[in-house]
Amino acid sequence: MTGASGGSGFLAVDSGGSGLRVVVGTAEHGPLARRASDEPVRTGDRGIDPEHFMARLVPLVRALTAEAGAVRLTAAVVGATGLASLGAGLRAELPGALAREFGVRRVALAADAVTAYVGALGSRPGAVIAGGTGLIAIGTDLAGWRRADGWGHLLGDCGGGAWIGRAGLEAALRAHDGREGGSARLLACAEDVFGPVAGLPGALYPRPDRPAALASFAPRVAACAEEDPVAAGILRAAARHMADSAAAVCPGGASRVAVTGGLFRIGDRLLAPLDEELAKRLPHARRVPAEGDPLHGSVRMAAELSAGALTLPGDETMLSVTTRSGD
Repeated sequence: MTGASGGSGFLAVDSGGSGLRVVVGTAEHGPLARRASDEPVRTGDRGIDPEHFMARLVPLVRALTAEAGAVRLTAAVVGATGLASLGAGLRAELPGALAREFGVRRVALAADAVTAYVGALGSRPGAVIAGGTGLIAIGTDLAGWRRADGWGHLLGDCGGGAWIGRAGLEAALRAHDGREGGSARLLACAEDVFGPVAGLPGALYPRPDRPAALASFAPRVAACAEEDPVAAGILRAAARHMADSAAAVCPGGASRVAVTGGLFRIGDRLLAPLDEELAKRLPHARRVPAEGDPLHGSVRMAAELSAGALTLPGDETMLSVTTRSGD
C-alpha cells in the first residue's frame, strides 16, 4: 500500500509472542503501509523491555514512512501482550521514545485484550472472548473495562488452547493407566504426536514453551470430538469456561459478544457448544462475527486518536493515553 502525501498520520502496533506487526496511515486514507518482524520483544526484570521494543520498532517505522510518503506521525497506538502486568517500563519510557524518534505527541498503550476487543467490536459496548494458547474475556459499557481470566496456563486460561490440550493429554494418560474418564482415541493421538505417553512428563515439563506445546494438541482433541465422547466433553467444558468468563464481563442490556483468536479455527465443534452455553448464561446477548483482529483494533484506535480523542474508557493498566506538548 502506498499513498497519501502531506498531513498528519498514525502509527499502529501489535506486539505479541510472534513478533511485531506495524501499520502507518492517516485518518483520512486509512492504512498506507504495513510490515512485520517475527522476533518478539524481550521481557526482563522490568517486564516488557522498552529498549528492545524500540530497537525492533524503529527500522520498521523508518521503512514504512518512506513507503507511505510524506506522512507526519502525530499519534501512535501500541497494543502489547502482557501490558497489564508487565508494562511498567513501556508506560514509563515509550511515549518519550516515540516523541524523540518520530515526533509522535499522543501515545496510547493498550493491553492486547483491548486491541482484540476493538478489532472485533469497535467502540461499542459488549464482550469479547479472545482465545489462543490462553484465554481472556474483556467487556466494556464504555464507562470502564472488565476482564476475566487471562491468568496463564498454571492458574487459569480456562477453556483456552493449552487448557484443552492438557485435558486431552490427561484423558490419554487415564486410558494408558486404565482409569475412568480415559480415551483410547486420544491416547493414540497423543502417542502419534509426542511418542509413548509414559515419556510425556519428561518431554513436556522442562520445555520453556510448555503452554504452546500443550495448545498444539487442542486441534487433535477437536478432531476426535465428533466420534469420541471424552473429547466432545472436553470441548463442552471449555465452552462452559468461556461462557463463564464472558458472563463475568458482559454489560447488561442487549449486548454483543464476539470471539477472536486462533483457537476458534477449530470451528463448529467448539463454537456450537459455546453458542449453547452463551444462550444459557447471557440470554440478553447475541454472538456476532468479529470484524477484525488485534492489529485491526490498533489501527482503528490510532486513526481515532490522530483525529481527536479516544472514545474508549481509560484504565491504569489496560488503556492509558499520554499527550506531550510540542511544536
